[in-house]
Amino acid sequence: MERRAATGSRMRAGGYAATRMSLPATIRSRTPARVRDHPGARAVALAVGLIPPRPMHTRAEGELLHQYATGAHCVVEIGVYEGSSAVVFCDALSPDAELHLIDPFTDESGWTMRAGWHGTPFATKLAVRRLARGGPRVRWHVARSQDVGRAWNGRQVDLVFIDGDHSPTACGEDWQVWHDHVRPGGAVAFHDARHGRPDGEGGVGPTQVVNKLRAQIPAGWHIGDEVDSLVVFERDA
Repeated sequence: MERRAATGSRMRAGGYAATRMSLPATIRSRTPARVRDHPGARAVALAVGLIPPRPMHTRAEGELLHQYATGAHCVVEIGVYEGSSAVVFCDALSPDAELHLIDPFTDESGWTMRAGWHGTPFATKLAVRRLARGGPRVRWHVARSQDVGRAWNGRQVDLVFIDGDHSPTACGEDWQVWHDHVRPGGAVAFHDARHGRPDGEGGVGPTQVVNKLRAQIPAGWHIGDEVDSLVVFERDA
């Protein structure tokens, strides 16, 4: 699937505020696409605060993620890109909570990002740090999410947000590796996972994984909330 920038109502909710250095939205919108989407140019502009992280989810999705993260002690986000959803989590989490951000910043499968797009670790880290001051302890993992999950230290997770490699194999592997780390009463949220539904959207890969889970929901789990492209599976308390 080609992940695209949020437009119109696709604006992140919770935690985002442009800095004083940010270019006005009118100027950003008039910038030629070849400049606006150039990875190097975006990295520099994002790092110094001239542009905000590119929103990759809708306002409703952001609000739902914020809701599930509120009061959590440990959240894992798989797939960070420029950090827009990371800032949502930083806004929801308290200073004594942990936010684990996982992204190899590569797209080996070709399923995840629009051609020519990719995040840059140093720029994303600076953007998250700048926009999420006073938030939780942020732990970065520039690595494959499946490798991080297999080496996880055993701490129970309140919420896993799966928004990384969108291939069916990798997305399914994220579920297999991470769902056992979720505490009773916790949740796993899939992004871009409602392709083909009348009120939904998303990509083929995540939707295939979620549809298989819908057809045979694992014992001890149930479907929670759904909105736009987001599907949340909750672990029984």
